[in-house]
Amino acid sequence: MINILLVDDHPLLRQGVAQLIEMEEGLRVIGEAGSGPEAIAKAHDLSPDMILLDLYMKGMSGIETLTEMRRQKIESRIVVFTVSDNQEDVSAALREGADGYLLKDSEPEDLLPAIRKAAMGEQVFSPQLTKVLAMALSERQQVKRDLKAALTNRELEILKLIAKGFTNKQIGSQLNITEATVKVHVKNLLKKLLLKSRLEAALWAVKHKVIV
Repeated sequence: MINILLVDDHPLLRQGVAQLIEMEEGLRVIGEAGSGPEAIAKAHDLSPDMILLDLYMKGMSGIETLTEMRRQKIESRIVVFTVSDNQEDVSAALREGADGYLLKDSEPEDLLPAIRKAAMGEQVFSPQLTKVLAMALSERQQVKRDLKAALTNRELEILKLIAKGFTNKQIGSQLNITEATVKVHVKNLLKKLLLKSRLEAALWAVKHKVIV
């Protein structure tokens, strides 16, 4: 059984989507939320397999909610469910860790299989978003290239060693520089890559094939 949390500030829409989902065998709505803060609290309490998240909500927006959920390490699959096919919205959702982007005008026969696929680990997008998605993904790739290009050769060397599990002291010994100097480089590369920790840096390095 796939458990789903619905997040939308329109009660009638939540009710309609919940009824549609409940008609599909193996899918179950275990909670509803009408705001970002409520959604975050329920995500922690209910641990749903998937969260269907509206983009435009009063107060805390869907993007802000998504960002905070990822910051708080909520592990549910999160799929944006919105009326917007704007490229900036799609790009923002992908950048903040969305697992899919579905439009509210999707046909039921398209929506339900997409929900199931998303819950099983696939990224899902409404067919209407093909061109917008291609542009958004291209934009993400450019951002990745720009971030990597911003690093100095020394910072790249240190990033590779961080990804291999080296401590600052070990990196200093390997590169014949002081531990204090390593700390400065680590601080600078984290800032340039918009990351918060050595672990995030290591994961970033692996994901973007910095290690050779």
